[in-house]
Amino acid sequence: MSDQLGFRFTLPERRVWTVRGLVAAVRTHVEREYSDAWVEGEISNFRAPDSGHLYFTLKDGNAQIRVVMFSSKAKLLRFRPADGMQIVVRGRVTIYEDRGELQIAAEYLEPKGAGGLQVAFEQLKAKLEAEGLFAAERKKAIPTLPSRIGIVTSPQAAALRDILNILQRRHHSVSTVIYPAQVQGDLAAAEVAAGIRYFNQGRNVEVIIVGRGGGSAEDLSAFNNEGLARAVAASEIPVISAVGHETDFTIVDFVADLRAPTPSAAAELVIRSRVEVENQSEAVRERLVRAMERKLLEARNALMERAQDGAFARMMDLIRQRQQKVDDLTFRLERGERNALELMRRRWEMVAAAVRHYDLRRVLAGIRGELEAGTAAVVAAMRNQLLQNKVRVERMARALDMLSPLAILDRGYALVFDQAGQLVKDAGQVRVGEEISARLARGEIRATVREIAEGKRTGRKPVQ
Repeated sequence: MSDQLGFRFTLPERRVWTVRGLVAAVRTHVEREYSDAWVEGEISNFRAPDSGHLYFTLKDGNAQIRVVMFSSKAKLLRFRPADGMQIVVRGRVTIYEDRGELQIAAEYLEPKGAGGLQVAFEQLKAKLEAEGLFAAERKKAIPTLPSRIGIVTSPQAAALRDILNILQRRHHSVSTVIYPAQVQGDLAAAEVAAGIRYFNQGRNVEVIIVGRGGGSAEDLSAFNNEGLARAVAASEIPVISAVGHETDFTIVDFVADLRAPTPSAAAELVIRSRVEVENQSEAVRERLVRAMERKLLEARNALMERAQDGAFARMMDLIRQRQQKVDDLTFRLERGERNALELMRRRWEMVAAAVRHYDLRRVLAGIRGELEAGTAAVVAAMRNQLLQNKVRVERMARALDMLSPLAILDRGYALVFDQAGQLVKDAGQVRVGEEISARLARGEIRATVREIAEGKRTGRKPVQ
C-alpha cells in the first residue's frame, strides 16, 4: 500500500490473545516488576478457613487489593490478623488467573505501631487467660525440700551454671537431672516442651525448672509459644519458670506454677538452705521441749492435788507401816543368820583348840564325827529357820498386797468421792444431781447421781 508521494506503509500484524494467555503474560510482567513489595494498609474481610491459608483485603482510602498468605507462611506468624488492624505486608504482587484479580501473595505481616511479637504476646495471653490457665487455684505447690530437680535449658547457658552453683551451696545433697534443649530459635519451644513431657513420663524428679538468661523480645519469643504454654499447664509435676531478667515476662511465666525473677532466684526458691532447715528443726525441738515440760508440770500439780486427799494419805500411811514391818523382819532374819554363823565360828575355834591339845591320831575320828554332826545340825537348823522366815515373809507380802488399795482397785473396785473430795461410804452422803468421781485402777470417771438406792447388803429392793 502506498500513498500519493510513493511511500509504502505496512499495517501492523494483529495479535489475538486468549484471556488466560493475556492474564498470564500480565502476571509474569507484574511478578517480575514487583517480586518484593512492601505495602501498608488496613485489613478488612479477613477469613481463615480450615486449610490454614489467610485471605483478606488491604485497604487505603478508596483503593484496595486482595492479599493471600498460604499456610506455610501463616503458621509462622506470631500474632493473629483481624479486621481493622493496620499492617505492613511484604510479598509478591501477582494476578489470580481464575478471576483476573490483582493480589499480593504475602510472605510476612507486621502490625503497624506495636511490634508483631507484642501483639502476638497480648493475643495469646488473653486467650489462655480466658481458658483459665493463669488461675491461681490450678497451680501446684512447690515441694519444700525436693531431693531431685529437673532442669530444662541449654547445657551451654550461664543460667545453668548459676542454678547448679546455688543448689550446691544451699543444699549439697540435692541431685539434678538436666534435659538439654535450645532456648532460642525456631526449635526452642518444641524442645523445651519435649523436656517437660520427658520428666512427666519418667516421674524421676519432684519439680521442674525451665530457664534461660535475659535477652531481647525476639530472644525470648520461644517462651511465648502456645504449644509450650499448654505443655507447662498440662505438667503434673510443678514447674518453675525462670526466663530472662526480673522485668522480662513471657507466657510461660503466667502458666507456670511459680515464676522466678531470674534463674538464680529459681534455685533459691526451689530449695531451702541447709542452715535454714536446721534452724527451723531446732526451733521445733525447743517448742516440743517447752510443751513437754508444761505438760509434765501440769501432771505433777494434778498428782500433788490427788496426793493431798485424806483417803489417799491414810492409805499411804498403812502402806508405809507394812513396808516398815517388812524391813524389820528382813533385819531380824539377817541378824539371825549372822548369829548362827558366829556360833558356828566359835564352835569351830573350840574344836580347833581342842585338836591342838590332843593327839590327832587318837581323837580325830571322834572330832570328825562330832564336827560333821554339828555341821549337819547347824545347816538343818539354818535351812529350817530360813524356810520359816521365807514363808512368813511371803505370807506378810500377800497380806500387804491384799491390804493395798491399788490391789483392791485392780480387782474391779473403785473409790468414790463426792464434790468436796470426801470418800463416799454411805449413799446418804450424796444427793441426786450431785457430781461424783470414781478412782479406778487406771484412770478416773466423773458422773452425776441420777438415783439413790438405800438398803442393807442382803439385796433388799432399793427405795426410789
